[in-house]
Amino acid sequence: MSDNQSWNSSGSEEDLEPREDYGHPVGVVEFSGVLSKWTNYIHGWQDRWVVLKNNTLSYYKSQDETEYGCRGSLCLSKAVITPHEFDECRLDISVNDSVWYLRAQDPEHRNKWIEFIELHRSVREGRRQKGGIQGTIIIPSPLVDSGYGSESSLRRHGSMLSLTSATSGYSATSTSSFKKGHSLREKLAEMETFRDILCRQVDTLQKYFDSCADVSKDELQRDKIVEDDEDDFPNTRTDGEFLHNNGSKEKLFQSVNPKGINGIDFKGEAITFKATTAGILATLSHCIDLMVKREDSWQKRLDKEMEKRRRIEESYKSALNELKKKSHFGGPDYEEGPNSLINEDEFFDAVEAALDRHDKIEEQSQAEKTRIERSRPPPPEDIYSTPGTHRFSNKVEEMVQNHMTYSLQDVGGDANWQLVVEEGEMKVYRREVEENGIVLDPLKATHSVKGVTGHEVCQYFWDTTYRNDWETTIENFNVVERLSENAAIIYQTHRRVWPASQRDVLYLSAMRKILANNENDPDTWLVCNFSVDHDEAQPSSRCVRVKINIAMICQTLVSPPEGDKEISRDNILCKITYFANVNPGGWAPASVLRAVAKREYPKFLKRFTSYVQEKTTGKAILF
Repeated sequence: MSDNQSWNSSGSEEDLEPREDYGHPVGVVEFSGVLSKWTNYIHGWQDRWVVLKNNTLSYYKSQDETEYGCRGSLCLSKAVITPHEFDECRLDISVNDSVWYLRAQDPEHRNKWIEFIELHRSVREGRRQKGGIQGTIIIPSPLVDSGYGSESSLRRHGSMLSLTSATSGYSATSTSSFKKGHSLREKLAEMETFRDILCRQVDTLQKYFDSCADVSKDELQRDKIVEDDEDDFPNTRTDGEFLHNNGSKEKLFQSVNPKGINGIDFKGEAITFKATTAGILATLSHCIDLMVKREDSWQKRLDKEMEKRRRIEESYKSALNELKKKSHFGGPDYEEGPNSLINEDEFFDAVEAALDRHDKIEEQSQAEKTRIERSRPPPPEDIYSTPGTHRFSNKVEEMVQNHMTYSLQDVGGDANWQLVVEEGEMKVYRREVEENGIVLDPLKATHSVKGVTGHEVCQYFWDTTYRNDWETTIENFNVVERLSENAAIIYQTHRRVWPASQRDVLYLSAMRKILANNENDPDTWLVCNFSVDHDEAQPSSRCVRVKINIAMICQTLVSPPEGDKEISRDNILCKITYFANVNPGGWAPASVLRAVAKREYPKFLKRFTSYVQEKTTGKAILF
């Protein structure tokens, strides 16, 4: 492409291939490697094979898939590269509305990527500058001398062509704008006819005035010759000849009429001009009438479009408000973290919306799901009376005794328990505790459930066979190690509630039966869950590890039946004390954690006890 040529404005700068003087393309070394790329809030950061080549950044799922084509690419000419303010391994690359969030394995690799990106950008910029005016659209200067705008315009040969071209262009535009106005198009055609007549008249006048100007020059030249020869003025003869003093004769003036000037009927031209202008005015008047008549139609269309726009704007505002409620923010900067851009209100709205969706999905699945009856006989009660002989036996016994001593204490006194929820027989208490900005509020709930025993409640709470039937927050779980018949180490991951990070927990779950010291007092059934460490379930960067200390403590009260009747489920009542002390980890706002706990714990307790009542209906009582 030469310097005097221009390239198509619809093309891309990258389509140009600048070359050196020898005709070889300039190249920059290709750079590639593994970077973590933010995909979405479900999958988070994923490793991708990234290639930097020819000022273009492309990524592939892995190095082995490069031959199948890239999954996405960015041209770096107008890209903005932003190293993250807090994360030393992260860089953000944005082009207009498209943003790539990338993380290197360490700050050194991130800086190397930034250097190579800037190198490619600088080389590309140097190519454009070396290419001269490549990439610039050349527009010729307008013909400002055309038309009748100056004193000597009648003498310019291109003026008539300019007038004709300009008027024809306007006419074409006008006729295409009124597709339904056939009368208006006809009148515009008449205007073009009148214009041609006027143009011809102007042409005739222009030629006449040009000829007159030429004759005037000849007369001036002749007068000058006469003045120079006034000393030898000739004698005049009747035949038009002149006799000089030296006796020679010369015919100085050939004719009175100017040579080459044809007569013009100015009266006729004036009549034609008047008629033409009158026709133009009449046609313009008719065009105005047509436009006035069509104004109502256009106004109605405009009103209809305005109403349509108003409805669209209302729909947009409604969708935007709904989007704000769902808080679908993009990118990792809106995730839970120490430098999150999302405020507490938006965080809570997003969590609440996600929990509502989970509840709705769970309700639908429960309505469609038919639970499979499992006929596994319960183990003998003797195994629950002892802590067992595994390596965590002493720890289990210590946790059981602590719960029997402190968890069953009355909520009054100096414990500072606050009643936060009261629904029928269920009461939920909370004691506000924070450590290093993390909410560690202990929670205690008391509840009374008819028709079930403490043994049954603890059995369904402890046995992993039934876990997915009543626990709706778990994504998956597995038993890491079976310690004994009444103790196991369990690892489970919970469903993510965006924008909070996903949580997992590794805990030991043990079920015990505590015999009463007095024969008039009921026995106590207890399930305690507390966090432990295990080599087969190490913490990972994918989830935030939660620390828990939870106890489900149940006692069965039996009211004597009338007469000789057997004890039925109508005669039994289970008193439940649920204690939970959870360290959620992470950086979730304290107000959000407390609000979620206040909402979710009562729902969990009601859902679980209703499940136990449903499962035990019509079955033999398990004391």
